[in-house]
Amino acid sequence: MIPPYPDVEFGAHLHTQPHNWFAKIDAAYQSGCRRFDTAIKGYGGCPMAKDDLTGNMATENLIQYFDDSNVDIDLSRKEFIKAMKLSSSVFL
Repeated sequence: MIPPYPDVEFGAHLHTQPHNWFAKIDAAYQSGCRRFDTAIKGYGGCPMAKDDLTGNMATENLIQYFDDSNVDIDLSRKEFIKAMKLSSSVFL
């Protein structure tokens, strides 16, 4: 859908399990998607989804994907680390 609509910013909101996140991000990114919804540690999800779709895409996985792909993202790693630590006290 992306090539015929160059003026539209398409985004991906992906549900995943810890073992299959990479293929989903890679497929979307390789297809031209440049906006992704994520959640720290993948918390959340859709209560109506089947078990194979549980959990949101973890932000740390997306960061790892971009790091491994040498994609520069505008993100303060220091602040993200703080957010990850804070999330540990919120999500027990």
